[in-house]
Amino acid sequence: MSAKSIPNLIQGLNPARLAQGMRNAVSVLVLIASVTALLLILNSQYGAHFPGHSYTRILSFDAMNLAPTAADQDTARSGRVENGNYRVLAEFLAKRYKVSQDVTLDLVSFAHAAGHQIGLDPLLIIAVISVESRFNPIAESVAGAKGLMQIIPKYHAEKFEALGGVSEVFDPETNILVGAQILKEYLARTGNLSMALQMYAGALNDDQDVYTNKVMNEKQRLQQIAGRAVRAKSTVSNNPASRSSSL
Repeated sequence: MSAKSIPNLIQGLNPARLAQGMRNAVSVLVLIASVTALLLILNSQYGAHFPGHSYTRILSFDAMNLAPTAADQDTARSGRVENGNYRVLAEFLAKRYKVSQDVTLDLVSFAHAAGHQIGLDPLLIIAVISVESRFNPIAESVAGAKGLMQIIPKYHAEKFEALGGVSEVFDPETNILVGAQILKEYLARTGNLSMALQMYAGALNDDQDVYTNKVMNEKQRLQQIAGRAVRAKSTVSNNPASRSSSL
């Protein structure tokens, strides 16, 4: 087709369709340019460490039909298993300490988030909560220890600063995070979990390790509950009929 024939062809097109087609083309070009710019920025910033060097890994869904990839499905299944484990623990704790299961589910989630954030076993955090407050978020001792993990705010004010101040001591998520930070700090200082727990409880003179034994016994119970949940999930996932119905 010669260049001179193009104007005649355009005249024969429906103006509305032509305009819509041009808008669609512009939208596609803008999308491509945006994704390309993002990839270039990330590549220049992270270089070879950027996992999107194979650019298709940046997108979680197929660009043509938005269908979930196999990796997305695996991630979703992993999330369901983890959430299921949280619920099993929450149900056990709710019955044991006579607390709402919705509340214990939130607290279990907060403990896992705090544990992953600072590098501490979430079940250890939950065990400390069990011993310290029996999952009462407004518990307060005569010594001034407050909240789920029984923190004395005046001794740890600096840890609350970035979280809204010591007035947030009764906020469950804040209390759990600060309590976990304190325990992690004591563990780093002593290099011994038993001593760190006794230090947390202010019971370094307890030669019988009563507090440590309480916490570790509770942690062992939680591990057994979590272990049964994992085995149950594994049994279901290994059953072809159950696996296909869960997808």
